Amino acid sequence: MKVKLWGVRGSIPTSGPDTEKYGGNTSCASVAYGDHLLVLDGGTGIRQCGGACSASNRIDILLTHLHLDHIQGLGFFSPLFDPSKEIHIWGPASSSQSLFSRISRYLSPPLFPVLLRDVPCKLELHEVSNSVFDIGPFRIQSSYIIHPGPTVGYRIMRENFVFTYIPDHEPALGSHGMIQNPKWVSGYDLAEGADVLLHDAQYTKEEYPIRRGWGHSSINDAGLFASITSAKHTLFAHHDPSHSDAFLEEMLASFKLSSDVSVALAMEGSEIELT
Repeated sequence: MKVKLWGVRGSIPTSGPDTEKYGGNTSCASVAYGDHLLVLDGGTGIRQCGGACSASNRIDILLTHLHLDHIQGLGFFSPLFDPSKEIHIWGPASSSQSLFSRISRYLSPPLFPVLLRDVPCKLELHEVSNSVFDIGPFRIQSSYIIHPGPTVGYRIMRENFVFTYIPDHEPALGSHGMIQNPKWVSGYDLAEGADVLLHDAQYTKEEYPIRRGWGHSSINDAGLFASITSAKHTLFAHHDPSHSDAFLEEMLASFKLSSDVSVALAMEGSEIELT
């Protein structure tokens, strides 16, 4: 099972020499095994991912939520315009509108020139909630997590290997910070014992208080979440667009939790193989 990161920036894409190392594309990752391919989120990173999908006749796109930085690359995902491709889009269910209606608000004029209903691929949409389902060789668990609007995280399993993807998450939201009882921690069931956890760590400890409730974590809270869930290795992601590569490395250097927590900064283009 191979994981590749195509975009790890949060909120809005950035470009320039200050963000060249860790990347400026917004959220997108892929998980591949043989000819089976999962694409996680449709941020601007999905454009480059599309060029690497030629061998897969079926592609499953798993959206965590529909904020613009997670879907703005969908219209530039080349397999959508290939009639030979079978594309399945999975996303969180809402009590007010269907997944198709909500995505179509972006993939339609005046925001985009092509209507979602007109893309030539074989397209199917699926709504998920607190669900467990299979796609090819993968068993996938989705659960609602703390973030504005319907939002899910994903736990992707194959045999004994687990990759957990929670790029937007605020598990410490509340008057007393993160609850220490795992039973009540948002996202715990998704991340427990994961081999690799990709988790939101957008802010420094000092930046977080005035942004409380925006749906994102400080690096300290992300580390605490990793410790509580006993994730084996954690990648801090959803990098703030105002944070340069040097600033991100200063954030990581100043982060201290405990020696048993293995952490690193998520980097666009990096690959992880779980074998």
